[in-house]
Amino acid sequence: MASDKPIEVSADQQTARAASETKHLQKSLGRLDIIFLIVAAVVSIEVLGQVSSFGGQTFTWALVLAVFFLVPYGLIFAEIGSTFTDEGGVYVWVRRAFGRPMAAIASLLTWITQPVWVGGSCTFIAAEVWSQYVMPFDHGSLTDYLFKTVFIWITVLAAVVSLRHGKWIPNAGAILKILFLAGFLVTAAIYAARNGLAGLAAGDFSPTLAGLLGVTPLLLFSYLGFESGNSAAEEMKKPARDVPIAIARSSAIAAAAYLLPIAAILLVVPADKITGIGGLMEAVATVYSVYGSAAPVMLTLTGIVFTLVLMTQGSAWMIISDRMQAMAAADGAFFRGFFGRFHPKLGTPVRVNLLSGVVGTVFMVSAMAVSGSAAAVFAVVLSIAVSTFLLSYLISIPAAVRLRTAFPDIARPFKVPVSDNGFRALGALCFAWVVLGSWVAVFPGTLDRLFGLEYDFEATWGVSAVVFELFTLGTLAALAALGIVGYVTAKPLRMEAARSERPAGAGRPAEQPR
Repeated sequence: MASDKPIEVSADQQTARAASETKHLQKSLGRLDIIFLIVAAVVSIEVLGQVSSFGGQTFTWALVLAVFFLVPYGLIFAEIGSTFTDEGGVYVWVRRAFGRPMAAIASLLTWITQPVWVGGSCTFIAAEVWSQYVMPFDHGSLTDYLFKTVFIWITVLAAVVSLRHGKWIPNAGAILKILFLAGFLVTAAIYAARNGLAGLAAGDFSPTLAGLLGVTPLLLFSYLGFESGNSAAEEMKKPARDVPIAIARSSAIAAAAYLLPIAAILLVVPADKITGIGGLMEAVATVYSVYGSAAPVMLTLTGIVFTLVLMTQGSAWMIISDRMQAMAAADGAFFRGFFGRFHPKLGTPVRVNLLSGVVGTVFMVSAMAVSGSAAAVFAVVLSIAVSTFLLSYLISIPAAVRLRTAFPDIARPFKVPVSDNGFRALGALCFAWVVLGSWVAVFPGTLDRLFGLEYDFEATWGVSAVVFELFTLGTLAALAALGIVGYVTAKPLRMEAARSERPAGAGRPAEQPR
């Protein structure tokens, strides 16, 4: 006789709550929208100054990673993203590959990165640029706190808007970002023609082990996230057709958006004058001297544009990552589904949006309490965002490889033209890079000392190693506690007698490319 006792929903099924919430989604993203959404979110102009501070070899390592990381990584997720097109993206992929607990961890690490990044590095650099080029105010002042709080909550409110209308925010942000970088490059070329270069020699571009250990976490952070658009896969009009093309084109834009501005910064600004928090705008200020008396006004306008670009960048990430975490919550992986609700009219995960705002604000206030200059605090909080983001890929990359080998019979609109072993090799290469980047991000200086390299922690970070690790490991510990409590309390959602679920496999049948 069959038992009526509820059983836990299996990893190849979603909960009834998750299935019901997808009914509120609105198909509104075309191919160009997906490209703009990814470019707005992933191309991180705020790291250009920080990464360029390592000198000429930054360009060399950025080129190496573009070839030996970005290309294989993009191919892997172009295949997976076009095949598994459920709302929630990475969460669903990891759940199918390794089960719900691992999926909960991957989702939480990916999601938490965004409010930590917005409330930390993104807000800090926006405040620094605004105070220096638009309206002066002191770091730590009441105006500083108000500016950062307003900045965070504007990014949140932009994510609350229905995607049908809200998509124009990241679209506009992506266009502004491209125009901003293009304007900088053209002006830098004019400046170089008139004034010459900063004096870099060919030897400055030679790669070193110290440079590799220094720039790898930041460059990986910059090159990751192109699969993130799949968090809104069921809001795309034709994901199977559009995802591979969107990843390819946005990756190409990103590579150019990093390599060319890095080269320009290095060629016009002396290496010892490049700072992490203001490096890009300092380079802009240098090259704008070609505009003579109009330079101050142009700098002010550029500072406003730069801040708006950062704001739309934060909004784009909120739009993407909040959807994934909301689907995880609806699927019984985060706090009993309270955060797994999509607004019936807006089709947006308003509760997670608001939670992101709270987390971002708390992290901003916590970061302000760290002693040190604004530049030092910026570097520390950026490192924490890099850490959580990279750690999530220690799960999602193996999950992507397993989906290739564990579900061979599922139709793939795009398939990387290699064997399964070749696909595993691509995954292993990407995984190795992420392991290196994750270790260096969480424990900076340890590998340098292991290989006999000099490493002055306080000179590098502006804070002591104790303060850095307390803040970093404390954040990771708090995140682990949040994830455990969230998953345990969500168990009732996973214990269902009746479930509404599509057949196991890739979710709904993959669309055939046109």
